[in-house]
Amino acid sequence: MPDSQAALSLDDVTLFGSGLVRPECLLCTSSGDIFSADWRGGVALSRTFGEQELFQAPGGVETIKPNGIALQRDGSFLIANLDDSGGVFRLDRDGKLSEVLRQVDGIDLPATNFVLIDDRSRVWVTVSTRRSPRALGYRPDVDDGFIVLIDGHGARIVADGLGYTNELAIDSQGLWLYVNETFARRLSRFRIGRRGDLTDKEVVTEFGPGTFPDGLAFDMEDHLWVTSIVSNRVIRVAPDGSQKLILEDCDPDHLAEVEKAFQDGVMDRPHLDRNSGRKLRNISSLAFGGPDLRTAYLGCLLGDQIASIRTEVMGRPPVHWHFNV
Repeated sequence: MPDSQAALSLDDVTLFGSGLVRPECLLCTSSGDIFSADWRGGVALSRTFGEQELFQAPGGVETIKPNGIALQRDGSFLIANLDDSGGVFRLDRDGKLSEVLRQVDGIDLPATNFVLIDDRSRVWVTVSTRRSPRALGYRPDVDDGFIVLIDGHGARIVADGLGYTNELAIDSQGLWLYVNETFARRLSRFRIGRRGDLTDKEVVTEFGPGTFPDGLAFDMEDHLWVTSIVSNRVIRVAPDGSQKLILEDCDPDHLAEVEKAFQDGVMDRPHLDRNSGRKLRNISSLAFGGPDLRTAYLGCLLGDQIASIRTEVMGRPPVHWHFNV
């Protein structure tokens, strides 16, 4: 459990942008571009000086519900489709949408959560739960999430039996893959084998009441920054698993209501769709950016803006940091 006193206050939070729709996942580049998944059916580009642009698939949200996004070197995006039809898609800047992966190991991909491209151009994909609707996976005893790897050998499931698989990150040496299990309330890691197989699962840390880990990002000191939906928490996790609360914005009564529903096995979409924060809007992801990589940008489920905080430590540059088109 982290310390109860947050290191930062809501006065330290800056909001910018407007008109975004469910900017759940964020990507930052060295040019200052900030990309966000957008439920208008594409990816939004925001710049801190106010300019915005939307790269939208034909048909918008009726075609695709972007959740996790990954930036490719040519400027196109990989998108994890959170619609029940699932799958991973490629979106070009001109709006062209094409399939990347719809099936794996003989099964149709259900609602697909997150996608990451590593420094070897391998693509890692998470599926939170096989249950439909997804809210049936908001249970502490459900463990049907999995991780898919797409590489030169094709696509295959490389880890299974996870408690609502969410965002993942790979350490600086490429030896360990870290993953949030949102409703198992833990951060786990796997050893990455030579051919991308995942073995030797370890639990790095477990989270207490009110914390539902979603977003995940490394800093330059090999600590992981975790965002929690519902409680609007940002927690910094040390390599030894110890936790430090950086930021929090929640209504205690609402959090207690959600916690009881979770423990009783009846947590549902309305518990996530009601915002209880004074300034934050159900934060779901974190991406380091800015000229010095000391600004942490926060994605969210319910807002139309992007929040940011300044950090004392630099974030680790992501693989796409210099993919400026």
